[in-house]
Amino acid sequence: MYYRHTFRLALLLSLALGLTAVAPVSPQVGVPLPASKAQLRTAPRLEAVADTRLLMDGINWPNFMGMEQLLKQKPANVDTWSTIRGQALLIAENGNLLMLRPPRNQGEETWMQRAASLRSKAVQLARAAAAQDHERSRTELKELASTCNRCHQSFRVDVRITAFGDRTNLPQVPPVPEVPKVPKVPAVPTAAKTAFDTSLALLH
Repeated sequence: MYYRHTFRLALLLSLALGLTAVAPVSPQVGVPLPASKAQLRTAPRLEAVADTRLLMDGINWPNFMGMEQLLKQKPANVDTWSTIRGQALLIAENGNLLMLRPPRNQGEETWMQRAASLRSKAVQLARAAAAQDHERSRTELKELASTCNRCHQSFRVDVRITAFGDRTNLPQVPPVPEVPKVPKVPAVPTAAKTAFDTSLALLH
């Protein structure tokens, strides 16, 4: 009799646990629900605000020139290598920015390919700098210049980039305007100064 009663209790307990496992869970009050797809569509979209020439003159060109200067000789310390790596990554990031502003014609596919190549090649240069490999870094910088030139040729940009070489037909940095010289105050003639001093003495 005892065992039969115990068996019934165990059976009822098992059924209760089974119903609890399959019962739907009610949402907890105060717990935020995940954002719906409709809410995600309201997120700010990427929008190009600067023209392409500004990106080239403000990001690609000065960082390219900086790396070329630093790689003329093998960098002697970690800080210099870190600077080169950072400059390469800025150019790589600019590849992403270029993808936001493709031309509004049939050249869009080529534009995206060239921008992706710029990003990839600049990342390879950054990796060479991270490894402190001087020869490889110089080679990657030259190949980065070739990548730029292929894009310029595709879109008829009359600029040719070179590394450790000729500087003809390259973007020119505008010269710093000279500060106008302040004209000198003419000296007071000796005779006039003497007469002025004499007049002051008479007043006293």
